[in-house]
Amino acid sequence: MSEWFATLSHWLEANPEWLGLAIFLAACLECLAVAGILIPGTVLLFTLGVLAGSGALGLSETLLLAYAGGLLGDAISYGLGRRFHQGIRGLPVLRDHPEWLGGAEHYFKRYGVVSLLVGRYIGPLRPMLPLVAGMLDMPFIRFVLVSMLAAAGWAVAYMLPGWATGAALRLPLPDGFWTAAGIIAASVGLMLVVLIFSSLREQRWTVPVAAVSCATLLLALLIGIPHLDALDQGLIALVQEHRSTNVDSLAMLITGLGDFRTQVAAGVLVTLLLLFCRRIHAAIFVASCTLFTALATTGLKQLFARARPDVLQQPLETFSLPSGHSSAAFAFFLSLGILAGRGASARTRLTWLLLAGLPALSIAASRVYLGVHWPTDILAGSLLAGSVCAASLAWLQRREPMRPLGARVWWLVLPATLALLGGVSAWSLPEAIQLYRY
Repeated sequence: MSEWFATLSHWLEANPEWLGLAIFLAACLECLAVAGILIPGTVLLFTLGVLAGSGALGLSETLLLAYAGGLLGDAISYGLGRRFHQGIRGLPVLRDHPEWLGGAEHYFKRYGVVSLLVGRYIGPLRPMLPLVAGMLDMPFIRFVLVSMLAAAGWAVAYMLPGWATGAALRLPLPDGFWTAAGIIAASVGLMLVVLIFSSLREQRWTVPVAAVSCATLLLALLIGIPHLDALDQGLIALVQEHRSTNVDSLAMLITGLGDFRTQVAAGVLVTLLLLFCRRIHAAIFVASCTLFTALATTGLKQLFARARPDVLQQPLETFSLPSGHSSAAFAFFLSLGILAGRGASARTRLTWLLLAGLPALSIAASRVYLGVHWPTDILAGSLLAGSVCAASLAWLQRREPMRPLGARVWWLVLPATLALLGGVSAWSLPEAIQLYRY
């Protein structure tokens, strides 16, 4: 199998246009009405990502092709819905499976524009929502803007893991790398599977178990740090090999969003806005997630006193474990994702958590990309934030669930928060460029 994979990888490296075409078409079909339900698009895109990462295509080209293919699939689906309207129900496949269209239509009518963002990560809904948007005459410009935003996050989420796996297979990694990677991936994956299934079944113990699970994995990680050097060294080598000037600027902009001062300012702002709107429990929740995560991060940094990777021209003098950017970002965005899901179905709550995790994951990944944190640092930060958020939620809901915030509150909180994060990140970019030179 390895010999076949190597032969195919070499051929694709010499003929990358064929792999690029395959990625574009697969992404298009995955987002195309009906076809996206019938084909195993997730597995196919991961496989193509592995082949691309083996040396055939760079990361930026891979993501761009998947992004363009997803946009085309959305556009075709929207055009079909706009052209045939309710007549689309008469197609043979949809006539035999009315639940495909019915479920997407109900979801779109309930959540509107948000459904196109959230539903992008729900398999059966992803290819059908653009069709429904066209059927129900959603304005074209609005659909295009939402589709462009949704497709960007989707392309990264679906292609980056496969591409990174392919790149890792190509490098001469340290002994023990794959063993450590397998153990960590299996542990985190098992925890996520248990929590997802318990959430879907509306188990009351899901939130406390989430807090205990994250804390247990964090403790195991901290104890096992001395044995994970091969994993850290291998991933740092993999990432640094693929650095480019264009991506550096983007990574510096993203990492500014996770700066401690920025996150504290954002947490204080959201807390004050929630207090202004008389959402006391929600305000306490955001404040507790931000405050206790920051305190725990500071304490663990001093306790372990771990040195940072030697990548920058002038390495940072502060300690590395856990990543403060990672813990602060996950605490802040997960708290918003949890609040967004209050009062919704289990599937919608999980999707909001996924969407909230994307910016936090981007911030955490930027730290490894810039060479200022080991991969296990950002994993420790995310587990710490997850345990604090889950414990805070369990404590606040010990008597009754928190009620939804309502659209008016979100229309106040989100624009103000985005303006703050964007402004501070852009303002700190010149300083970051000087700080993260390598």
